[in-house]
Amino acid sequence: MIRALLLAAATLWLAQPSLAAETAKPNIILIFVDDMGYGDLGCYGNKLNKTPNIDRLAAEGQRWTSFYSSGATCVPSRRGLMTGRHPSLMGNANLVDSRDKLMPAMLKRHGYATAILGKWHLAGYPKDFTTAPMHPLECGFDYHYGTPGSNDVPAPEGRIQNRELFDTCDSFTFQVPLIRGREVVEYPADQELFTSRYTEQAVNWIRQHRDKPFFLYLAHNMPHAPVFASESFQGRSEGGRYGDVIEEIDWSVGQVLDKLRELDLAERTLVIFTSDNGPVAGAQSPNSAGPLRGRKNTTWEGGMREPCIMWWPGEIPAGATCTEMATSMDLLPTIARLAGGASPADRIIDGRDIWPLMAGKPAAETPHDVFYYYRDERLQAVRSGPWKLHVFRPEWKGQDHKPLLYHLRNDIGETTDVAGENPEVVERLLKLAEQARQDLGDAATGRKGENVRPVGQL
Repeated sequence: MIRALLLAAATLWLAQPSLAAETAKPNIILIFVDDMGYGDLGCYGNKLNKTPNIDRLAAEGQRWTSFYSSGATCVPSRRGLMTGRHPSLMGNANLVDSRDKLMPAMLKRHGYATAILGKWHLAGYPKDFTTAPMHPLECGFDYHYGTPGSNDVPAPEGRIQNRELFDTCDSFTFQVPLIRGREVVEYPADQELFTSRYTEQAVNWIRQHRDKPFFLYLAHNMPHAPVFASESFQGRSEGGRYGDVIEEIDWSVGQVLDKLRELDLAERTLVIFTSDNGPVAGAQSPNSAGPLRGRKNTTWEGGMREPCIMWWPGEIPAGATCTEMATSMDLLPTIARLAGGASPADRIIDGRDIWPLMAGKPAAETPHDVFYYYRDERLQAVRSGPWKLHVFRPEWKGQDHKPLLYHLRNDIGETTDVAGENPEVVERLLKLAEQARQDLGDAATGRKGENVRPVGQL
């Protein structure tokens, strides 16, 4: 029965008319920053960091207020983004098996030129990244320039990554390789130059590939700690060292948009700006999750609800705000549709096509009945509609504890537990949690996900 449902859903998907049948395939630029908080940008309420280019992106496009990463840390969030699948299902073996199903490989098959500039970190941090099976060039990218993983790996021998080390290190303390294709071009790389170098590469690559559809994955290492800005941005922001980095990222966005306008590509290009997870605790300068509780590594809203801006002049309504729930897993099926293709039909894709929401279609609603918050492979919380139930918190330390319920529409900061007043909601979300354990697994029970739900349930 389940197999029949899957095949029927896949057939319906393939039969859907695509936007690309009506218009030319859009260029796609995905700007994916690292550890940026929900409240780090001016258009999300920050008063210290000056972000005029990103604010303009939001004013000319669509700002999302309930957009989630697929994970609370770097690797899971990137796995969900590139596969469209929940990262709890994507062990290393499954990931290698999925190389030709990843977003860049899919777009390459549809005639796109593809490039990654910046941090990859879809898998671990192999000793020889240049020959690793998950190298970007093995996953559908034509061009690669960046780092294998985060800019704090590996740590200096005998030292622990902590606030004190981040405050005292220089741009070479963490010896990170800068790689072009399969060649190490600088080791250790000067981290002060990461953002400016990626930006220079981005505008040049756009110019070189302006005559055919292209996919540019601009995955900044910053503002992951330790944070570094180039010399011209140092000491410039009211937000301190962290603010300097945010303002250089804003400059980078402006450079990319200016190049699109200069080459008359703006109306042919979809730009998506978002982050992999929330801000790290104890950053070098004030980072911000805004009104949200929690940080990176947590399943409070501040760990997984991200700033997200969609921009495509003439296609996405200018100045719009979308309050519906969506996730980074939704980008793969949505981009597949825009490119004239379809999501992989041989596996369940947890993401959903959110183009109706992006386009501001009347009465468009979230395609998700439920969202599951995992920390690695441990189920910690469930959201359905405005209700969010925490079924596990690390601070409970193994002690019995009643689930915590929050009404996110009334209490975005998760300050007041209302489980006692809403037992029927608690019971309904507990049942959804048990479905997640059956389907996606849960390290707490040792259960592996069976991946058996009908398409469309997540």
